[in-house]
Amino acid sequence: MTTSVAAHPGLHTTRTDAVAYVLSIWFGCGLVPRVPGTAGSVGALPLYWLLVRSAGTAGVLLGATVVTAVGIWSSQRTARSLGQKDPQIICIDEVAGVLFTLAAAPMSIAGTVAGFVLFRIFDQLKPWPARAAERSLPGGWGIVLDDVFAAAWAAGALLLARRLGYLA
Repeated sequence: MTTSVAAHPGLHTTRTDAVAYVLSIWFGCGLVPRVPGTAGSVGALPLYWLLVRSAGTAGVLLGATVVTAVGIWSSQRTARSLGQKDPQIICIDEVAGVLFTLAAAPMSIAGTVAGFVLFRIFDQLKPWPARAAERSLPGGWGIVLDDVFAAAWAAGALLLARRLGYLA
């Protein structure tokens, strides 16, 4: 499967399509070969650090909500343009998921690493209702909300680890 922009002629028929594409691939992270989801998760970290340092947990949650809404719109548009249900190059869903996960993490390197790893694990496992959302919700809703549900599991695991004293 080719993932370069040149491999998708006609993708950017309007400026709105081009904006949706850039956002859905999170400014190029989705074009990383083999691991675009992980690249998108890494690409979310600068936004997380900006939000958590400037506005705390509430800012991270607000940012995650905005990225989710924008992600549903942009991924729907990009998927339709590419003629695919859930193109691998779309990674704004991972950005939303990582942000929701990290909202439950302590503001530390250990918290960030733990949240990142837990999110990637739950994103791969897709426990209920993540897999159901991916399979049954249409377009951008299914593309993004499965990652949001995976993030809920990862955030729960983080909160449990914090409660048990494993993560301060």
